Amino acid sequence: MSRIVFVNRYFHPDESATAQFLADLAFGLAAREFDVHVVCSRQLYGDPEARLAALQTVRGVVVHRVWTTRFGRRRLLGRAIDYASFYITCAVVLLGLLKPRDIVVAKTDPPLISMLAAPAARLKGALLINWLQDIFPEVASQLGANPLPAALDRALRSLRDASLRRAAVNVVLGSRMLEYLGARGVPASKCRVIENWADAETVHPKESGASELRNRLGLADKFVVGYSGNLGRAHEFETVIGAAERLRADQRIAFLFIGGGARMDELKASAEQRGLSSFHFLPYRPREELEDSLAAADVHLVSLVPSLEGLIVPSKFYGILAAGRPTLFVGDRDGELSRVIAKYQCGLVVAVGRSDELAAAIDGLQRDPNLRRAMGSAARELLCSNFSAQRAIGCWISLLDEVGAA
Repeated sequence: MSRIVFVNRYFHPDESATAQFLADLAFGLAAREFDVHVVCSRQLYGDPEARLAALQTVRGVVVHRVWTTRFGRRRLLGRAIDYASFYITCAVVLLGLLKPRDIVVAKTDPPLISMLAAPAARLKGALLINWLQDIFPEVASQLGANPLPAALDRALRSLRDASLRRAAVNVVLGSRMLEYLGARGVPASKCRVIENWADAETVHPKESGASELRNRLGLADKFVVGYSGNLGRAHEFETVIGAAERLRADQRIAFLFIGGGARMDELKASAEQRGLSSFHFLPYRPREELEDSLAAADVHLVSLVPSLEGLIVPSKFYGILAAGRPTLFVGDRDGELSRVIAKYQCGLVVAVGRSDELAAAIDGLQRDPNLRRAMGSAARELLCSNFSAQRAIGCWISLLDEVGAA
């Protein structure tokens, strides 16, 4: 059996999305007697000063934590230096760790890690799988945050594409991402769709009235529109603010935003400036409270800037499915999640900027509990059939066996 070596900047006990998905998969494989190693940093996503153990075994997974600089995420230059230091120390560890026929699974934090993993794998006779959570530098360009000169940007994209074509396989998160890579010249035969997931065993549908958080916040008699997770530059909130203004007179409706991110403070300031007392804000909740915090809302919002379709898939969607709640997706009507929502009738889709439509959707779901229940049931059924952690781990085991046997 091939040894599996994952590469990602963050890992357990970190609670960022990429770290949680990696932990689910790594621990799941180790429990099935795979020899699993993880190369990551000694930091936590929200705490660059953290100093986790350099080498330890956690639930059967051998964790190699490399030294990096600790400037953190607040400034672009400091983040770039942190990335560069991780690239260097990670490369050194990989060259010392890898053996022939090992399988390296490179995620995308930091960006373009496949360009480092590809030559290391080739030099050591290992096999490479790229696990694409997002696609850079395109994401940065679409968000107006790409500092690279145009010529260097084009060169990096070409080198990145070459590393994807040389890989044994590239795992992508959906059909839109698959289509994008195809347009970049990465053959479909080099790609496999394995979507992200939620754990059906740890998050179950729960009546909103039974949510301790909802009751503690005094929202028991409200219709709660929730948002759970990161609200970053990839997401927009203007459509939601516009809908809340249209619904201002309905005192039964409340908006509950739980999480953080680059735009959460902007949203809070905008709601306060407009006098929207229906908004409530909380920081991230511990993962063990996720079932209860998701149950606090009657419906959940997800958003994505349309230009990022094919480059990112919002992972918070899968927790909403697990909780058995309808999703209100604000984004491209032909986006990855839009396609799923329309096919399985587990929510509603609203185009960015159509605050009137979003307000009508919220009002309609408030007035129609039977529709909410039907969408919630469809959501949970979809999670269990298509997007559960157990199913995803099974797909990964099949892929790893296939790559190892090739």
